[in-house]
Amino acid sequence: MIHEQRIAEQLNVRPGQVAAVVALLDDGNTLPFIARYRKEATGSLDEEQIRHIAAEIERLRALDERRAAVIASVDEQGKLTPELRAQFEAAGTLHALEDLYAPWRPKRRTRASIARERGLGPLADLILTQPATNETAEALARPYLSEAVPTTADALAGARDIVAETISDHAAVRGRLRERAMQVGVLTSRLVDGAEDEKGIYRLYYDFALEAPRLRPHQTLAVNRGEAEKVLRVAVEVPEAEWLLAVRGHFRPDRRSPLAGELQLAMDDAAKRLLLPAVERDVRRALTETAEQHAIEVFARNLRALLTQPPLAGRVVLGIDPGFRTGCKAAAIDATGKVLATATIYPHPPQNKADDARRVLADLIEAHGVTVIAIGNGTAGRETEQLVAGLTRERDGLAYVVVNEAGASVYSASPLARAELPDMDVSMRGAVSIGRRLLDPLAELVKIDARSIGVGLYQHDVDQKALVGALDGVVESVVNQVGVEVNTASPALLEHVAGVGPKLAGAIVAHRDANGPFPNRAALRAVSGLGPKAFEQSAGFLRIRDGDNPLDAGAIHPESYAVAGRVMALAGMVDDGRRSTGGEKDGGGGLSSGGGGSPSEGSGSSSGGGSLYHDRLVLLDRLCKRVGLEQLAADVGTGVPTLADILDQLARPGRDPRQDMPPPLLRSDVLSIDDLNPGMMLSGTVRNVVDFGAFVDIGVKNDGLLHKSRLPRRVALQVGDVIEVVVVEVDRERGRVGLRWKME
Repeated sequence: MIHEQRIAEQLNVRPGQVAAVVALLDDGNTLPFIARYRKEATGSLDEEQIRHIAAEIERLRALDERRAAVIASVDEQGKLTPELRAQFEAAGTLHALEDLYAPWRPKRRTRASIARERGLGPLADLILTQPATNETAEALARPYLSEAVPTTADALAGARDIVAETISDHAAVRGRLRERAMQVGVLTSRLVDGAEDEKGIYRLYYDFALEAPRLRPHQTLAVNRGEAEKVLRVAVEVPEAEWLLAVRGHFRPDRRSPLAGELQLAMDDAAKRLLLPAVERDVRRALTETAEQHAIEVFARNLRALLTQPPLAGRVVLGIDPGFRTGCKAAAIDATGKVLATATIYPHPPQNKADDARRVLADLIEAHGVTVIAIGNGTAGRETEQLVAGLTRERDGLAYVVVNEAGASVYSASPLARAELPDMDVSMRGAVSIGRRLLDPLAELVKIDARSIGVGLYQHDVDQKALVGALDGVVESVVNQVGVEVNTASPALLEHVAGVGPKLAGAIVAHRDANGPFPNRAALRAVSGLGPKAFEQSAGFLRIRDGDNPLDAGAIHPESYAVAGRVMALAGMVDDGRRSTGGEKDGGGGLSSGGGGSPSEGSGSSSGGGSLYHDRLVLLDRLCKRVGLEQLAADVGTGVPTLADILDQLARPGRDPRQDMPPPLLRSDVLSIDDLNPGMMLSGTVRNVVDFGAFVDIGVKNDGLLHKSRLPRRVALQVGDVIEVVVVEVDRERGRVGLRWKME
């Protein structure tokens, strides 16, 4: 329980809660399943807390493995003492452990190891002990002369090499200096002589110096990139007083000793040749790890916001992938994501067939009942927006949305796109993807490597393994939070369901294609490879609308169906177990799933409901007030957290949590930067959120910057937010727009 206790202190929870999570993880349970369906065991820890526990227990176990290897290595050398073992056991970080291990770590041949081979170890010991004697340093060195060490100067130099390495390897010295370097060290960057930076990307860092604690993550990543591109020379400077204090805390020359000068020389050599370069690497590594972790968190937060954008249900969409020379690709898509028709238009240079383009688009809109147009925000996006804005002005009820098209080309050329749209040109698939992103962002974006979506900060400069792990975690979290309609979902979406994965996702789709839609969740057991554990983990996140059992349309786990039935019976929501209070057949589950919801493959149903849902809320509220939540939980045989979730689902079965988010901003006209003036108030959509502010799409070619200094502290923006802003400054020459938050 030592690890569990430590993690519990970090999260300010009980050790028993952490131990329960660790036991569930070790038993093969997935994180979404634990967070949703094992609240009684974990004490209702949320997903982020469970994710922290999973990461921390993995780190601590890896530390234990390394500790065991270190102890074994020192023991094999015959150097392991009880005191040293205790120090190894007490090391709480990998840094501390490696510092302790440094003197015994097998090394390549160094100046110190060569000196030891020449028999100069005892002389080095004399320098370290600083004996008070009347003999000179040369006299003390004379007994160690040999063919390999012909002079006393050679002997003393070799002994100093050993002492320098001993000082550098001293755990307390290195730990102290590293700590102080992180506190007072200054990171500097200079322009490399003769280096070219044509666009002036790194102009801010040509002559840059800032204390390590004050560095912002984006500054660290910027200088790292400049260094990698050989534009900048980067260093960490530590005041001389700091390394002197660190070393003299454990090694101090004694003026009474003839070897005092030798120790001082060794100390200087240890600091400049060994200690400071090593500590600089440690500081740079620590700063980089912190900056990368921050960048990954920014990317993950923006990705979550993007994936949780509400679907635009029930609309026929015209997706347009803009272009100049190769034309704009247009695809009409129905409310289920099915492609109705496609066309290529050439409204822009060099063809300039704008009239033909308007006619083609008008025909598509009229023929298929298009009500909203999705325009990609890439090359020729704003020019295409001008064209579409003209169409929206001519037609009532027609609007458009500018959609982030990042990654559309990646999807278009992928095996998944070829399987989904086998007879379609690669470039046209991009238009389909853009349209589907508006219909259901989650269902479409999971088909793309999250790193290609473009809502990050220096995402190409960070640890790619850590980035992929974090982004995969976000996708998994959102997919399972929303739920997946198993009878329409793509393999790309199904593979993110807890307990499924790519192979099983393919098996589910193959079974569905061969045998038709799944009538209920129980039928999933017939899928090859989907055993009891996989069913347990995945069933609650897989939705089946209009199936045999209406409970299959919501988030109640099959293991709790009996409990749900008892709750409904006590609430008077069923008469004979077959009909709900609304008079609808329930197929044996005692509850109608209700109507509505996004028709796309990704969402669970979203209940509108009317009087039926109001009636359910009234009945459930009466039951809870009459019996009390804790007594009701005891009566139906479950815990209070699970009962609360069941009550929520019974009241609003199959509710899509994305419906709580603001809908996308539909536009009917477009602005140019020439239309903007300071003081103008506009509505905009947040496209990206970074350290220094947010980029907001206000309907002109380039997104405006809402700098953090112009944003109230209490406001936390996320990708997809629709906000009101005021134009502060317009730089027409560089195409930049400064914004501020619109005060209430």
